[in-house]
Amino acid sequence: MRGDAGRRTEHLPMAFGLAALLDDIAAFAKLAAASIDDVGAAAGRASAKATGVVIDDTAVTPRYVEGLAAKRELPVVKRIATGSLRNKLLFILPAILLLSQFLPDLLTPLLMLGGTYLAFEGAEKVWELVSGKHHAEVETKAEKKAVDEDSVVSSAVRTDFILSAEIMVIALNEVASEGFWSRLVILVIVAVLITVLVYGVVALIVKMDDIGLHLAKRETPWVQSFGRGLVGAMPKVMSVISFVGIIAMLWVGGHILLQGAYDLGWHGPYDVVHHLEHAVTGVAGVGGFLGWLVNTACSAVVGILVGGVVVLVAHFIPRRKHAEPATTEATTDPEPTGTDPEPTDR
Repeated sequence: MRGDAGRRTEHLPMAFGLAALLDDIAAFAKLAAASIDDVGAAAGRASAKATGVVIDDTAVTPRYVEGLAAKRELPVVKRIATGSLRNKLLFILPAILLLSQFLPDLLTPLLMLGGTYLAFEGAEKVWELVSGKHHAEVETKAEKKAVDEDSVVSSAVRTDFILSAEIMVIALNEVASEGFWSRLVILVIVAVLITVLVYGVVALIVKMDDIGLHLAKRETPWVQSFGRGLVGAMPKVMSVISFVGIIAMLWVGGHILLQGAYDLGWHGPYDVVHHLEHAVTGVAGVGGFLGWLVNTACSAVVGILVGGVVVLVAHFIPRRKHAEPATTEATTDPEPTGTDPEPTDR
C-alpha cells in the first residue's frame, strides 16, 4: 500500500507540470489568435486607407492591354500582375521598411519623384491625344506583337511601381505604431491582397466582351440581349476607362506632389487647395463629394503642369538640339550643281 501511495505521489508533480504546460499552450494559442486578429484588422485598415489609389491603379491598368489580340489579354495581365507583386514584395516593401526604420525623411522625396513620373506619363498621353501623334510602329506584324507586349508590360509595371509605392507607404503609415515584424506581416498581406484585387478586376474588365459573346450564344432571349449589349458597350467602356486612367495618373501624381511639398515645409500650394476644398464641404448632402472633386481637380492641374514641363524637357528640347546641327549643316554646305566646272583656257 505504501508503495502504491508513493507511486501516486511521484506522479503528482508530473501531472501538475503537464497541466501547467497545457495552460501555457492554451494561453499561447489565445495570444496567437489575438495577434492574428490584430494583424488581420490592421491589414484591413491599411488596405481601406489606400482604397483611393487602388481604384486609380485599377483604372490605369486596362488601357495598357487595349488593342492587343483577345487571346493575349489575360497572359499580358498576368505578366503585369506578376511584375506588380514582385515590385511590392522584393523592392518596395524592403525599401520602405528600411527607410522607415533608419531614414524616414527620405520617403517623402522618393514618393515625390514617383509622383513626378506619374504626372509625366499622364501629360504625355494627353499630348498624344491632343496632337494625334503616337510612337513609331515596328515594321513587321510579328515584331510589332513581340515589341508591343514587352513594351506594354514594361510601361504598365513602371506605372504600377509608383502607384504600388504610394499604396504601401499609405499602408505603412497606418500601421506605424506596430512592431517591425508585425508591420512586415501586415504589409505582405496588404501587398498580396491588393494585387489580387486590382488585377482580378482588371482581368474581368478586359474579358468582359468575351463574357458577353458567351452570353449571346445562350438560349434564353434576355440573356442573349444582355450579352449583345455587353459586347456593344465594352469598346465605349474601355475608352472611358482609358481616359479615367490618364486622369488618374495626373491627379494621383499631382496629389503626391502637393502632399509631399506640404510635408517638406512648402505649405502654400496645399493650403490653397485645402481652402478651396473647405469652401464647398459645407454644402448640404454633397459637401463631401464636392470637396473630393475640388481636391482631385486641383491635384490634376498640378499634375498636368508639372508633367507638361517634364514632357517639354524630355521630348522637345532634345529634339530641338538634334535639329539645330542639321539646319546649320544644310545652310553651310553648297548645293551641288550637277555639272563639273569647265576648265579655264590658259
